[in-house]
Amino acid sequence: MNFKDQTAVVTGGAQGIGRACAERIVGDGGRIAVWDIDLEMAEQAAAALGNASFACAVDVSDWASVEAARDATLARAGRIDILINSAGIAGSNAPLETYPVEEFARIQAINVMGTFHADRAVVPPMKAQGYGRIVNIASVAGKEGNPNASAYSASKAAVIGLTKSLGKELADLDIAVNCVTPAAARTRIFEQMSQEHIDFMLSKIPRGRFLETAEAAAMIAWLASAENSFATGAVFDLSGGRATY
Repeated sequence: MNFKDQTAVVTGGAQGIGRACAERIVGDGGRIAVWDIDLEMAEQAAAALGNASFACAVDVSDWASVEAARDATLARAGRIDILINSAGIAGSNAPLETYPVEEFARIQAINVMGTFHADRAVVPPMKAQGYGRIVNIASVAGKEGNPNASAYSASKAAVIGLTKSLGKELADLDIAVNCVTPAAARTRIFEQMSQEHIDFMLSKIPRGRFLETAEAAAMIAWLASAENSFATGAVFDLSGGRATY
């Protein structure tokens, strides 16, 4: 795939699936704007990525922060061709009846409102330039629901619905909006989960292993490329055989 002269915003791009996507796009000629709440880590990632990549400190749950990052990115790069929404948190594991109310709200603020904010920020410049690709990272949990993970499951179901809505809104333009539904990948998000829940997730994957971040990046890179000229408002499975629809 050819990303030459393109700028991709990757939220949560300093680590995990976001970092793998950034590496894949840079490898195919693109430049990355790493949007991450940890500026030091984002700057280190941008330096390692090269190809004039740069970092922005962003709290995706805060609209003003996202809007400022969008403006800074446009001032520096001149355009935003791609958005990959990878910033997110898993939260702790507990039955819904005892799930901490404030934590449930925080997970929605980052996973749902964060995706909404980033999508909302990049649509106007994409419309103005007549081109864009948006890929939101959901989860197989958003399709099936994981026990003791109601907050995370609900947030990722919302990302799926948001993707379908925005894809239809922009379907008459050369702006594709899709999402992927990965099974678990062994990233730092595991630090937020109990070992019991990690074991449960692995037991549900017919391939018998966790997703590799490079495997996720391969599919996401295609969705973010000009080669994807038709698919929009769609959900692409990355569950290792777990998903039934």
